Formats: sequence, structure tokens, C-alpha cells
Amino acid sequence: MSTKHSKAAEKFLQDSKMAAWHNETLWMVRAKRDKMSKEVPEWEELRNKACELKLYSNSHLEELLLEFEKNATANGAIVHWAKDADEYCAIVYEILNEHNVHHFIKSKSMLAEECGLNPFLMERGIDVVESDLGERILQLMHLEPSHIVLPAIHIKREQVGELFEKEMGTEEGNFDPTYLTHAARKNLRPLFLNAEAAMTGANFAVASTGDIVVCTNEGNADMGTSYPKLNIAAFGMEKIVPDLDALGVFTRLLARSATGQPVTTYTSHYRRPREGGEYHIIIVDNGRSTLLSKPDHIKTLNCIRCGACMNTCPVYRRSGGYSYTYFIPGPIGINLGMAHDPEKYYDNLSACSLCMSCSDVCPVKVDLAEQIYKWRQDLDGLGKANTGKKIMSGGMKFLMERPALFNAALWAAPVVNGLPRFMKYNDLDDWGKGRELPEFAKESFNEMWKKNKVQGKEESK
Repeated sequence: MSTKHSKAAEKFLQDSKMAAWHNETLWMVRAKRDKMSKEVPEWEELRNKACELKLYSNSHLEELLLEFEKNATANGAIVHWAKDADEYCAIVYEILNEHNVHHFIKSKSMLAEECGLNPFLMERGIDVVESDLGERILQLMHLEPSHIVLPAIHIKREQVGELFEKEMGTEEGNFDPTYLTHAARKNLRPLFLNAEAAMTGANFAVASTGDIVVCTNEGNADMGTSYPKLNIAAFGMEKIVPDLDALGVFTRLLARSATGQPVTTYTSHYRRPREGGEYHIIIVDNGRSTLLSKPDHIKTLNCIRCGACMNTCPVYRRSGGYSYTYFIPGPIGINLGMAHDPEKYYDNLSACSLCMSCSDVCPVKVDLAEQIYKWRQDLDGLGKANTGKKIMSGGMKFLMERPALFNAALWAAPVVNGLPRFMKYNDLDDWGKGRELPEFAKESFNEMWKKNKVQGKEESK
């Protein structure tokens, strides 16, 4: 298996203070999620219901998406369909170009990241501004998000203070979060007022009403769409939910799982164009329908992008988002990357200890770790299995299938305790890098069990 992730993680861990901070901060969010979930007696019932609703929606996509299109069109929206990233970007550009738009403001959209929308538009002369604070910080730093909900979680406030000094003329050395937030608002206000078009993603799309539902804590989506008369929304087709009752299930789970809040500060419904304006909605496939043909991985489409799997993952917390080669990191990113292009993103499969914590916290019961295990079984067929690991696994299989040989190895194992370090810690021992091997016991469990069994018989006489 490729070592891309492990090498990037090793680089991340060189800054031990930053690595510790990253780990502790994300675990704090996970702990908030646990506290919130325990305050809802029907939490597990909600998770089961959400999983069932997602499986229903994703097995009735054609029916629900056509119902959404019908209702959205009746509301006055213009609905477009995009089969892939290229079509999605082209549709957005065509809409903006037709309206002679040069200043475009966006709220956070992982779909836009997935499809490379920002660079596509900028190359064609359209100034794109991210209005989410985390995304705006990263845009000014020319960096990608490292988390799907907390995109700038890896950036410390001191760095933001230095950035804002340069970009916004803030006070030198002032990195107070409240001060920096007010500075960002002041900087963004004229950008909101002068934008000629605005765009949102969608947390959910409601088939029965044609609503686009956007959940935010900053209100930037509402600000962005309040001024321009041209608005665009885009969503991956798995975001469809049947009706408002189903939406209620998901909104009770989303914020609690994502940030440990009872609900996001803003849950905005977009249904109609502004008076005298246009509202365009783009429904995007980009490989999602292909997942429907993979029974082992279909639950990946359940994901509501809450980030709970990242907050709990011991590997993500200790290696950072940039150690992954797919644009979405963590357990869900591993699975999405493999679904998208297994030959390109197989290296991320090594970034999992199979602790199953991600599967345990997922609000819609995506079997994340189980899927990663299944993807690993495909590596040999892809020609990507690690030769060294294959040899070692073959050796272990040979040993464990032969009890006499296995017991002989156990008997001889304590010899390793006395070997010089260079023989125990080398390129053949990845576990020993950064860890001390435990000492082998002088007596195996088998030997102890047999002695106790004999002793027990003697005592019973």
C-alpha cells in the first residue's frame, strides 16, 4: 500500500504542539456531540429512522428528484441537471455569463470543492468570494479545507491575526477572536452589497415542496442571497429527502452530530426567486448514481456531511486533514475517494485502525469502517496491495494453520527481548517506529492454561 498518507502524517506530527491541539480540539467537539445525544432519549430511534429514510430516498432517486423538479419549477425556480463536475461548472458559468456577472459570492459548498468550481470561474474572469468565515480565511491563504464542517480547524487564531493584518489592516498582534470576527464582517459587508449573484449549496432538498434547505451558524448564506436578484443553489442528488417530516428527523441529528449544538443558528428554506429575479437549482450526479450499483458501499450515500466521523477518528485527529489525498479527509473521505477513483485514492485506506468509532457515531448509520475493510479486500485485485504485507500475512497464515509450529514460535518468542535494538527496530518493523515493542511473556497463555487445568484437577481430588 502507498505510504503517501503516512509520510504526510509524519510531517504533520513534527509540530507536536499543533498535533496535540488538533487532537484535543476535535475530541472536544466529539465530547459535545456525546453530551447532546444523551439529552435526546430517542437518539438511537432517530438514527435508525434517518438511516431508513436515506436508504428509501436513495432507492427512489428518480421518483423523488422528478417530484422535486416539478415542485421547484412550480415555485418559479429553473432546474438544471448535471451528470458530472464539468457539466456542473459549465452550467454555473453559463448562468453567470448570460447575466454579465463579474462579482460572485458563495456560502460554503463541499460540492463546489468537489467539482473545482472556484478555479473554473476565476480562470474565466469571475471574482468568487467565499462568505463562510473559515472558507474566507482559507481562500485568502490559498489553502483547501481540512474538515467538512470546520474547514479552518487547523489554523490557529494567531495565524488569522497575521493574515488579517495583511489583508484587512487590522491591529498588529491583535488575535482576539471577537475582534477578528468583527473585522471579517466589516470586510465582507461591501462584498455582499456589491455581489451581482450569489450561490449556496444545500444540506437538504425537499421533494414534496421543492425547498432547498441550508443550515449555517453565521447567516452568511442569507446575507449573500438577500441582495442579488440572481441566486443559484446546487446539490448532490443524494441530498434529497421525501418531505418536511423527514427533514425534521435530519435537522435533529445534524447539528448535534456536527458541532454539539441542538440546532444550527440558521436553518433557511429557499423556495422562490426574489421578485424580479431568477433562482436556478442544479442537481448534480458526478458519480453518485454509480454507487447505487455497489451493494457493499451504497450506504455511503446516506452521509449528511456532519463531520462526526472525523471528530472521533483517532487517525484523522492525529494526522490532520491534509495528510489525505482526497479533498474530503477522514473516514467518509476514504470511502468517497475509493468510490470516485480507487486507483488514485487507495493510499487513504491505510489511514484507518478499524476501531469502528466512526460507524458508532454516524447519525445516519453509514457503516464507514466496515466499508473501509471491504475496500481493503479489493487492493490485491487493483494491483495495489503492499508486497511486504502480503508476504507477512502469508507467513502468519502458514504459522497459525500449524499448531505445533505456532507453539514452538511462542516458546521461542522471549528470545526477542534480549536482542539488540537494531535487530528489533528496522524497516521490517513499522510498529516499532515511534513505539516500544512490548516484552514477550516468558510463559504463553497456552502453557498457563494447561498448568491451571492440571492444578485444578489435582485440587478437586
